[in-house]
Amino acid sequence: MNVERWGWYSILVNVVLAGLHAVIAAASGSLAVAAELVHNLVDLLTAVAVLAGLKIAARKSTAFPYGLYKVENLVAAGLAIMVFVSAWEIVRQALSATPAPVRTDAWMLAVLLATAATPLAFSRFELRAGRAANSPALIADAREYRVHVFTTGLAFLALLAQWLRFPLDRIAALLIVVAVVKTGWDLLRDAMRVLLDASLDARTLDAIRETIHADPAVTEILWITGRNAGRFCFVEAGVALRVVDSNRTEAVVRRIEAAVRAEVPHVERVLLHVEAPASPYLRCALPLADPAGTLSPHFGKAPWFALVSVRRADGAVGERVILTNPHGGEARAKGIRVAEWLVAQKVDLVLTREDLKEKGPAYVLHDAGVELHQTDRGTVAEALAQLRKRSTHKGANYGFDLTTLHCRAKPRIAWGRAIMQVVVNNDRHNATEHPKSGAAGRRLFPSAGQCRHPTARPVRM
Repeated sequence: MNVERWGWYSILVNVVLAGLHAVIAAASGSLAVAAELVHNLVDLLTAVAVLAGLKIAARKSTAFPYGLYKVENLVAAGLAIMVFVSAWEIVRQALSATPAPVRTDAWMLAVLLATAATPLAFSRFELRAGRAANSPALIADAREYRVHVFTTGLAFLALLAQWLRFPLDRIAALLIVVAVVKTGWDLLRDAMRVLLDASLDARTLDAIRETIHADPAVTEILWITGRNAGRFCFVEAGVALRVVDSNRTEAVVRRIEAAVRAEVPHVERVLLHVEAPASPYLRCALPLADPAGTLSPHFGKAPWFALVSVRRADGAVGERVILTNPHGGEARAKGIRVAEWLVAQKVDLVLTREDLKEKGPAYVLHDAGVELHQTDRGTVAEALAQLRKRSTHKGANYGFDLTTLHCRAKPRIAWGRAIMQVVVNNDRHNATEHPKSGAAGRRLFPSAGQCRHPTARPVRM
């Protein structure tokens, strides 16, 4: 989008409008038309200032490492001040100028109609160009042209009323002031928000937050902020990543930056602060042969997966859910698809009986920073106990005991969104929602103290 070209177009339109209004003001002696002429001259000067601001904003300078993008907003603020000056000039003439006779002819009315239609058409195209380029100066200029449609229309009505012997010239001039002041205030408010580093709007921040969280290596977004500078925006965020290797971290950061730039237009810089995971839980995934907790000998073909949250501090088991494997019936590459699905579930650790070394799923999990451990145990509890004996995962000891935490109720499987819900006697009070997956799933093996339903019974795995 050639923003500078639209600046030249604006100057040309203002020159034409100012020339036509000058001729009508001199021939008619109308104060309303003279006020509109002042309005045109102010806009002509500000159009020149906009063009200069756009040129300066495009320059790169080592003295201004964050760019000169706010020059556009300074120009928009200057435009607002010019609008206030023109409004004051209109008020002064309407209240203190000596009354003079107003002359009206048909050609004057025809020219005023043309000068009202011209800024209306031009503002539509300029506003579209300004939004496409995210240029506050062009958007401000287009809005000012729309005010011209209203004020020129008032001048037309003033001359028409004079032709019909109803002197409304001064009243029309004062009405023009109201529209002019309103536009000036809007321009000044928007410009000052950017100059004072106001935050990006909530919709843009939400889009950036969703884009960052969608990356498989991100475990948590700790904070996010952003600001505008001219037509560009700057984004900063604190994220927790699974990966610890510096090279892989750098690759993840570049990937997130590219994703944010693709999602949000006109992003000049994305600054990510990589911090230690703040979540107190480690999320483990285990392939199941049945909902009772028996581990499946297969990874991709496993009909269910258990997701168990383990507290990092003491190894206590938190949230537990069973999810159906949405890719178990795939004819090809089911293991890779399952690995990608587990990554999307924000899993930190996968325990499986199948050897996945040098296979596709292992590479997918490795690239996302997910730890992969092979186990020869047959149940969830035995596999987690084996992990405790190894007692090494990212430098921490995750010893824990689930022998008193397992019970099972007779299940009824309800399929929805590729998730298995286990309902006890049509009572869904045991259903829960995992804070990370956002999926409704049955509490997997709740503690014995939580099993209050008469059909529930403790089981050993």
